[in-house]
Amino acid sequence: MAISKSHASELVEIDNKYLERVNLRKRLLSEERDTCLAALDSSKPAVDEFYTWMIGTYLPTRYPLMFRISDASKLLNTATGELIPLEPPSTPVSALEILGRTIEDDLNFLLPAEDGDGYSLHGTVACFVNGFSMARLLNVKLRDIHKPVPSYKEKLELSMDRFFERLEVGTFWAMNLSPDLFATSGNHNYKGQDSDDLPRDIDPSKTYLRCERQVLHRLPKTKALLLSTRTYQYPLSDVKAEGSGPELAEAIDGLKKGNAPGIQFYKRATVWSESIKSYLKD
Repeated sequence: MAISKSHASELVEIDNKYLERVNLRKRLLSEERDTCLAALDSSKPAVDEFYTWMIGTYLPTRYPLMFRISDASKLLNTATGELIPLEPPSTPVSALEILGRTIEDDLNFLLPAEDGDGYSLHGTVACFVNGFSMARLLNVKLRDIHKPVPSYKEKLELSMDRFFERLEVGTFWAMNLSPDLFATSGNHNYKGQDSDDLPRDIDPSKTYLRCERQVLHRLPKTKALLLSTRTYQYPLSDVKAEGSGPELAEAIDGLKKGNAPGIQFYKRATVWSESIKSYLKD
């Protein structure tokens, strides 16, 4: 995981895949609603704060050719033709749904846990999930969400708590064996579960490098933490063509080294690593 400071102008990035991605998000929010969207009533002040700023200020200021205030009450998305109310709707779920079909980033709102110990998830719109559903982790503490991650409690929990308090910005990468952005299972192994962990040949032409850019910041009024995630996927053939194959192969070997070697099993690298490394080095 690489950590660096960011800027508000980089919070939402829009490229030539925007229309394709938001149309996919709309479909997922309709067909997989319970998997992608959930909120506690306690999240409403934080969700409303972010909604008001994102829809009413950020988008028309950052991308004025694509988003513009059409009248005193609506924002026009010129890419989709949708008119978006500037005023947050009556429920946080409705506000999150609008945000989820307007920007590509998955949004997770973290508030202090009821017992005052750490943070828990109070609201989420997460369409491009990777191995699990954030909506099904509502009201779960951050440390408990990460329980399946090898060595998280021993090696990462304390530093991650401090990391969240300092509001740093980070990126991390993971290997994904499917071009699907919506994948609630199959990308992780969990301790104690039956799994196909035998090495097998993988077709590199159907294999993608999944990268997630995560930005964490604290909302100024409610003081809630917002973790936004933008997901990118690159065909391995592109990674190889640009000359980065050996470097990625070395990083794959690194999964079984360091202070959390269980990551190799967790990421199912026992299944795909040899085939992928051979392809990248060839």
